[in-house]
Amino acid sequence: MIHAAALVLVLTAAEPAGLYFEQTTVVRPAGVRPDLGGPSGGGPGVRSRVWHSGRRLRLEAGDSAGGPALILRLDDGRVLRLDPEAKIAVELDASRLRARSHEDASVAASLMGGGEDALRSSPLEGSRTIAGHRCRGFRLRGRQTSLDVWVAEDIPAGPGVFADFLEWSGAAQALGGLVAAIRDLPGFPLETRTRVSVLGETQETIATVTTIRVGPQPAELFEVPAGWRVESEKP
Repeated sequence: MIHAAALVLVLTAAEPAGLYFEQTTVVRPAGVRPDLGGPSGGGPGVRSRVWHSGRRLRLEAGDSAGGPALILRLDDGRVLRLDPEAKIAVELDASRLRARSHEDASVAASLMGGGEDALRSSPLEGSRTIAGHRCRGFRLRGRQTSLDVWVAEDIPAGPGVFADFLEWSGAAQALGGLVAAIRDLPGFPLETRTRVSVLGETQETIATVTTIRVGPQPAELFEVPAGWRVESEKP
């Protein structure tokens, strides 16, 4: 499932230079102290990496680069899943992927109340340093939603390929006012904290950018490596 907190962190992107960042996402029971394991408590979390260049996007998960990857080529409407061990690139059915993305975003929206038309934004006290950048905090509130976002104003960012992806996938419609509220914040989101209650249990999700670099990204990251076999997704 595309996690709502992860989507929040990639609503804006540097244009036209390109962007690379690493992110750790932790899900824990509400109230667990950060010192009980991992960067924010609740275990070591899930690490992911994102490369962006123009209308091209590469996503990887895991502790080391070079593993399985998803390449989104919004410039030519292609989606590729790379398998480094088998040296195979599978071209995914874009319409099927959009349908799954929309469904996942709709589930996230129902849990977070993200379909609300408008959320109120209020500043949080103090400042924090995240990934080497001074950040200001904001709390977004709606009837069902409460989301804390810490943003860095010194990172050149604006509506870019991630916003295009949300529109392409249908997630922007499903998440409604939440997406609009994030876009209005004065900086690039480096951490989000959300709380969701399911069946009487409240879970907190913290998505934190640990490394971020602005600059041109190698073109080969968004291509199928030479000598690999390209296959179509099986029905």
